[in-house]
This record gives sequence, C-alpha cells and structure tokens, in this order.
Amino acid sequence: MSETAFQLQRLLRVRANDAGDAAEVRERSASEDEGGHEGGQNGRERFLVEFSSATRRLGKKPLALEEDERASLRAAGITWSLDAWGLDELGRAIALVRLAPLVSSGRWTADALKELVRECYTRGDNRERTAVLRALPLLLRSFSESHLEPGLELGAERFVPLAVEACRTHVDTIFRAICCDNPFPADHFPESNFCQMVIKALFTGASVPRIVGLEGRISSELIRMAEGFESERRAAGRALPGDLAYLLNMARERNTHEPTR
Repeated sequence: MSETAFQLQRLLRVRANDAGDAAEVRERSASEDEGGHEGGQNGRERFLVEFSSATRRLGKKPLALEEDERASLRAAGITWSLDAWGLDELGRAIALVRLAPLVSSGRWTADALKELVRECYTRGDNRERTAVLRALPLLLRSFSESHLEPGLELGAERFVPLAVEACRTHVDTIFRAICCDNPFPADHFPESNFCQMVIKALFTGASVPRIVGLEGRISSELIRMAEGFESERRAAGRALPGDLAYLLNMARERNTHEPTR
C-alpha cells in the first residue's frame, strides 16, 4: 500500500463508527491488499459497482478532520485542504489510489487505468465526478510512491483532458472540485486552460484564494484576462467580485518582487 493510500485509509477507518461499517472497511482493505481488484472485464465492472455504491455504504458526512490528522496528511505531502470532502468521496478516492500499485505490478496497464478513471467520471453522478477530480493528484502521488519498473510511467498528461473537460461544466460542485483545493490544475494545466479556469472562478463565484498553486501560475496572460474581465464588468455597471481584487493584488505583488532584467 502506498503512503497516500495508507493515510486516506486511516481517515476512513476512524470514521467507520458502527461495527458493521468498520468490519466492511477492514474486509475491503484486506481484499485489496491481497489483490482483490483483478484485471479484465469482470474486475472492471466490479470496481465500477463498488465505486458507484460508496454513497450508500458510507454516507455523505463531512470528514471534519482533527488537527493531528491534518498534520499527518501534511507530513505525507498532502498539503491541500480536504475539508470539502464527504465520506463517500474519501472512499472513492481510496479505491482509485489503490489501483496505482496494480499498474506497477503489470496487472493493469496505465492506459487501462486512464480509461477506468474516465469511465468512473462519465458514468458517475455529480458526487462520483467530484470524487474522481479530487482524487487525481492523490492517484498520481500513489503511483509515484509505488515500486515501479524502470521506464514505467503513468503521466499526468493522461488525465489533463478529463480535468480540462470538467472545467467546462455548468455544475458548480463539479467545477469547484477541480478548481478549488486541488493542486492538479496548477501542476499540470497548460497556461490557456489554467487562465480560463481562474476567470471562470471569478465569474461563477468559486473561491479564488482556494486555487492551489495560483501564485506560481500568475502570468501576463492571466493578468490581461483578469483586467479585461474587470473592464467588462465596469462597463456593464456590474459589481466586481471580491476575489478579483485578491487576484490583481497578488499579481501586482508578484510583479513588485520580480527582479529587474
């Protein structure tokens, strides 16, 4: 089990309050440690059924992390917030990240994993889709923590099209799952897609301060688009979102501290 999977599994076990839930979590964990997610169509379909049933099995209760749990996650490199997650999303994220070692062992191919992740998203309801998007950076971490064969790669680029597609949604919860408290866009989006995501956050009211890694992705193109957005709103006599000032101030602060050439 990767360190990422271990940390997430620990959170879930603590929250499996009643004996039945706790027993189910232990049983599923043991099955997966023994290689319970076999390849082939049967294994794929079983995984999709289990992924879909997480809300029924675990419920939607917020994680409500304790401070010691936050510290453990930070120590493991999970430095972004999981406060918006529900138990079902945690269970689905665990299911996905535990597939990464199966790729390294050769039981799954990287392409098969990519297609399974996409199928979880396209076949899923809104909560299943948010879970997929929130799991993307954790899936990549789990893969990198596995003992991989030389030359074997998963590659974030396999998942960028799905994440970019999610930014086009009209469902706020899905958009915020990729935009807010998620390092994947800042780490892997091309500049144009990242800039479009930030401007959409301003337009829809998603929290710009919760865009992980924003400061490191400030660019002249993003500033140009933000200033254009500001001009259009002023010209139309519309109120400016508060996060616009936050973004422009961050950009100006960054420019102030950049060395002259």
